[in-house]
Amino acid sequence: MKVTIFTDGAARGNPDGPGGYGAILRFVDSKGTVHERELSAGYKKTTNNRMELLAAIRGLQALTKPCEVTLYSDSKYLTDAFNQHWIEGWQKKNWVKSDKKPVKNIDLWKALLAAMEPHQVTYVWVKGHDGHPENERCDELATSAADGSHLLDDVELTT
Repeated sequence: MKVTIFTDGAARGNPDGPGGYGAILRFVDSKGTVHERELSAGYKKTTNNRMELLAAIRGLQALTKPCEVTLYSDSKYLTDAFNQHWIEGWQKKNWVKSDKKPVKNIDLWKALLAAMEPHQVTYVWVKGHDGHPENERCDELATSAADGSHLLDDVELTT
């Protein structure tokens, strides 16, 4: 099955403010019917990058069987990690970057790799705030979650 996932993350007062993520999953069934699902959540303290990663994780975790996934994000942090093969280098160097500093968000990178495991995932960068309708919807989901009253304390990962 082919699935398209659109993601975005937002943080207010980055890095110490609340934040949220938004994800849209879309696929077409064998009858040609388009199915869509929106996911979002807000957190009390976070960063934009953590929310960008969490949007991708939650989108992939929502899939119930192996899929061919195209994941669209306005986060170069996320898309370049795979398209520029940074993630492979980080893993080989035990999660240390070429400047000898540890990679940030190791917990989420590992969770993302685990969520990708059964799928074939292609990452595509889209320019944010450039009128891309799904990116704009994901941004609305993320900011609404960040501004909501039901913020979570911390990211709980299940792999």
